[in-house]
Amino acid sequence: MQIKISDYSYVLDNERIAKYPVEPRDSSKLLVYNQENMSHHRFSDVVDILPKNTHLVLNNTKVIPARMFFKRETGAIIEVFLLNPVSPSTVISLAMEAKKESVWECVIGNKKKWKTTEILEAEVEVNNQTVSIQASFANRDRDEVKISWNSEESFSELVEAFGKIPLPPYLNRDSEERDIENYQTVYSKNKGAVAAPTAGLHFTDSVFEKIAEKGIVKSFLTLHVGAGTFMPVKTENAVEHPMHNEQLVFSKEFVESLLENHGFVVPVGTTSMRSLESLYWFGVKLIENEKTNFFIEKLFPYEERNEITTKDALKAVLSYFEKHNLKEVIGQTEIMIFPSYRFKICKALITNFHQPSSTLLMLIAAFVGENKWKKIYSEALNNDYRFLSFGDSSILIP
Repeated sequence: MQIKISDYSYVLDNERIAKYPVEPRDSSKLLVYNQENMSHHRFSDVVDILPKNTHLVLNNTKVIPARMFFKRETGAIIEVFLLNPVSPSTVISLAMEAKKESVWECVIGNKKKWKTTEILEAEVEVNNQTVSIQASFANRDRDEVKISWNSEESFSELVEAFGKIPLPPYLNRDSEERDIENYQTVYSKNKGAVAAPTAGLHFTDSVFEKIAEKGIVKSFLTLHVGAGTFMPVKTENAVEHPMHNEQLVFSKEFVESLLENHGFVVPVGTTSMRSLESLYWFGVKLIENEKTNFFIEKLFPYEERNEITTKDALKAVLSYFEKHNLKEVIGQTEIMIFPSYRFKICKALITNFHQPSSTLLMLIAAFVGENKWKKIYSEALNNDYRFLSFGDSSILIP
């Protein structure tokens, strides 16, 4: 299997990258691509563009201030960037409620200057008391760091007080106080992401009111976006790119709603799209082997098999909930979507404009067509759209 990453490139000048969001959020530009016809709008018009039978699916993950900075006695700064919890639980929601200590897989800035047995210390005000924090290696080779603290506060409270919001590296600026609110959707709920599902940043309470008035169904899932979403593709054959593994959470109520309304499903953002398609493949796995784990490998969708309908796959997932008496299921996905992929659930997509030579741009190409993505991006560039996380938006209807 050969996918040339150089086929998914375009020239993106630095001045086209939005450093900050527009205000209000829903005043951003919206490019509508509808079966090869393109038109230009404001995001506040989104309700008029979506058909009444739309089922809008949003990712309610919440970005945590995942960058923690410690100073050595020499004055050197060590950055501990939280990626995935190791203990007391690998389930992000449980790890955020940990008390006294927690171990995480991290990206470590200035790692060479941090000695293996050295304990880094810091103090922070949490709930009007001074809390002492210690960082030490749990496993240096695996970049696992143990964070300990001397109070009854949860890890979530500790991180909120001590950490910094991790902005995408291509913004090339330090995080600011206003980013705490700006780099978060208005519907964010479940803490655990280190990057925002940025297509959702355009939504406002006003837009949601109009969505409700029109009778559009909306549902929420959770995919905790990992730092790997910004990992550049360094292999010429993109299929060899190591996809990051992300944790996702579906409720039984969500699957029931999707079964009732799986006609015109519109995910908000590529994270919601990857989650929905992963849910279908979990259903396929259950049909093939009812004792399977919810883990969707990178290339699992490309294996030869008999066609399974969306409805049958979703029914298999619902049966899994009922058989095990579950209210929610937690899975992992490293699904890679590139041209030749056949979408099983998603009929349209609300998304921002993505980096050149990225896995997300390949996903767009898979959805709209190999050459059509170039026309869409040319249209956006020629009409002064703002790109990437804080940039403008699009609705893609193949």
